[in-house]
Amino acid sequence: MNKPIGNGLDPIIAQAIAEIKQEQGESFDLSKINLAELQRRTGISRAKLRRLKENGFVFKPHGLMGHTAAATVLSGYTGMLDSLLRQGVQNSAVCFRRLQEAGYRGSQTSVKRYIRSHKDLVPAKRQLVAPQGSRGLRYSTGPGQVYQMDWGFTKVHDYIGGTYRAACFAMICHHCGERYVEFFPNAKQENLFIGMLHAFEYMGVPQTVLTDNMRSVVNGRDLEGHPLWNKEYEAFMAAVGFQTKLCKPRHPFTKGKVERLVRFVKDNFLAGRTFWNVTDLNQAALGWCNEQNGVYHKAIDCVPQQVHFTSCREHLGTLPANTAIQSYLAPVRKISFDGFVNYEGRRFGVPYHYAQSMARVMRSKDTLYIYSLDLKRLLATHEVTWSYKDRFCQDQYVDQPEEFPTAPVQTSIRQLEPPKVNISFDKFDFDKEVDWDD
Repeated sequence: MNKPIGNGLDPIIAQAIAEIKQEQGESFDLSKINLAELQRRTGISRAKLRRLKENGFVFKPHGLMGHTAAATVLSGYTGMLDSLLRQGVQNSAVCFRRLQEAGYRGSQTSVKRYIRSHKDLVPAKRQLVAPQGSRGLRYSTGPGQVYQMDWGFTKVHDYIGGTYRAACFAMICHHCGERYVEFFPNAKQENLFIGMLHAFEYMGVPQTVLTDNMRSVVNGRDLEGHPLWNKEYEAFMAAVGFQTKLCKPRHPFTKGKVERLVRFVKDNFLAGRTFWNVTDLNQAALGWCNEQNGVYHKAIDCVPQQVHFTSCREHLGTLPANTAIQSYLAPVRKISFDGFVNYEGRRFGVPYHYAQSMARVMRSKDTLYIYSLDLKRLLATHEVTWSYKDRFCQDQYVDQPEEFPTAPVQTSIRQLEPPKVNISFDKFDFDKEVDWDD
């Protein structure tokens, strides 16, 4: 018999033929072998055995082996795949999701096979130094005890050819891996507070938040190494009701879960991403978080959403419903002399009747709300169009105060019709009669 071709059929048939030959003895004839008996012993269909018998039970490759079809399930989508590969995106799950959004109906295996055969399109990575190995010790926490948070940054190329930087706030539960991601135009302290409050609404309030030594959180350390908290952040901790633990400086492994989350957002969610505005980007990010929280993660051996709502929820707090929390969601803005407040790089009008020089501004999706300083009055609402043109509001410029008579008006005067001839040119009218006798 010839050497098997790796599909396992050759040894099975050879063994069955050997058994039949041993039973029949000298009367055995391979050309007259009983295919029904051979089918019973091997489990191979009689039609296939009949074809093999014609070739002396020698397996031969299919005549079309190595040929590819002119049109495949990926036809029409290879250009999009090539574009993603040239951008450095070679994650098959990301590419598969992008193709599905464009109407692809094939499998992820076809995408993997295409990526494997077109690695030459991927830009070369920079050379890294030889790894020194990890000496860190992994540790675990109980349900609802610790969240990790951090900032990540990405470049955005706008439609007019410019480039600006956007900030990504990331928070993850250290116990189960429940995650929350939100994007902001910058990483200012007020946006940190807004991102943390939105994450607490989404996941609950933990006992401790683990973070690095960012300036929005800590001003420095004393001689004994104790943190000197930022006053605004210290007041924020007291208002919400949680503690903060700082990481060791220049040691990112301390909060490795959120560091890995930021990298995962860049490699998976942001890879090849296009969006209209920050609201559209955050809606997509929230849907991505819901999707990732609802699938099984091998690293933690669980579905984060299930463990978070069964185990962690019992140990998590809720946000207090008071004015102090609302004040962090609506930061203070100064009103300019022409009646505008500046928020996220754009100007929005404030009504003239509001006499104070400061107001609070809060954006919820595509609507911007302007409140009084004490958050008791809603002054104006604006539709956020993400245009840099000024957005005016009703009654932003009203008429100036006007005085009216307190007693009946008795006097009257008369106004004449203006002259039809220019008096200054009257001396040049030579057709006019002159009295020489005078």
